Amino acid sequence: VRTRNKMETPFKRSRRVHSIIPENGKGIHGEGRRESKGRHGSLPLLQTRVPYSVLFLLIFGCCLQVIWHGMRPTQQANAESLPSAPSVAVLRLVSLGDPLLTARALMLWLQAFDNQPGMSIPFAALDYDKVRAWLARILALDPRGQYPLIAASRLYAQVPVEDKQRAMLAFVYEQFFSDPNRRWPWLVHGVILARHSLKDVPLALKYAQAITSHATGPHVPYWARDMSIIILEDMGELEKARALIGKLLKRGDITDPGEVLFLKKKLEEIGRRIGSR
Repeated sequence: VRTRNKMETPFKRSRRVHSIIPENGKGIHGEGRRESKGRHGSLPLLQTRVPYSVLFLLIFGCCLQVIWHGMRPTQQANAESLPSAPSVAVLRLVSLGDPLLTARALMLWLQAFDNQPGMSIPFAALDYDKVRAWLARILALDPRGQYPLIAASRLYAQVPVEDKQRAMLAFVYEQFFSDPNRRWPWLVHGVILARHSLKDVPLALKYAQAITSHATGPHVPYWARDMSIIILEDMGELEKARALIGKLLKRGDITDPGEVLFLKKKLEEIGRRIGSR
């Protein structure tokens, strides 16, 4: 026997091993082939199906929702009036020590007040007395802030209602004197609106002369100060224009050689025009 096992070839050994495994595939432990077969998908796939009653209830619910929305009455949008502005003391108390943040929040609220649920209110429909009061309160909370003046001159003053345009320009003019060296740009815009939109040259001259007399800081451009001279020329007030130029040259706060040369040439030009009359 030992000799036969030693001389057994690999082919005979494999036949002997296969003769041990039965043909039904169970093998020695009886589960090998069946378990492998089940792993490779011989088990039936699980199939799910929604019951017809559930589908019917879903469709019926969607139909009821469409019918309910169609039968609802149309909501009417009602415009809310702008509330009156409280006092500065009340706003400072509400701000809890942070007036700058309160001022910015109020400015955003005021600017967005025309957009109300279901409608958009034109600026011309707002109460401009209340708008001016709110803008003044916001400036009192944040004196260095410029946005209330920007909104007054470039937003609320653009409505096609002359009285409301004048009200906003008057507000900018009043607030200009609190800080003329920083607030002059918005009064310059007021000069342009008064001159070209309102066709009110005396009002434009009033605003321009305020800039010339009070906005004397080093960062104020000379062309802004010269606007009153140009308007006086347009009005034919050459004598007043010449007197104003002489006043500017004598004041001594003009240090730019180019500006000094411009004023001297303008003075000579106006002198010739007066002499040719």
